[in-house]
Amino acid sequence: MKMRASPAGFTLLEVLVALVIVGTALGAGLRAVGSLTSNSAGLRASMMATWSAENRLVQIRLGREFPEVGKRNFPCPQGDLNLICEEQVLTSPNPLLRRIEVSVFDAERPQRRIVKLVQLVLRPSRL
Repeated sequence: MKMRASPAGFTLLEVLVALVIVGTALGAGLRAVGSLTSNSAGLRASMMATWSAENRLVQIRLGREFPEVGKRNFPCPQGDLNLICEEQVLTSPNPLLRRIEVSVFDAERPQRRIVKLVQLVLRPSRL
């Protein structure tokens, strides 16, 4: 008796199962890459908004300013992002200090605050 050798290769069913597995893996990979891309854009906007707020607070510190109480808005673009800064100066219990809050908003969606930084400023001494 002769033994029959099995044919070399894959059946159609095996190929289809392999394609389903590969397709599912590729779909999951594309979703992961898309998620990373959108998170990257959000982190970039947050970083640039923080730079804008820090720039204003450093400007106040280096200029030894003691700003008047009130609120004002001004453009503070960073790179290709159009940002709007809102500076609010508040009194503090100590008359020698002012509380400065700088909020940064997306100019295209002004209701979306990206970041808010707060700093206390000491009244400059008069020598």
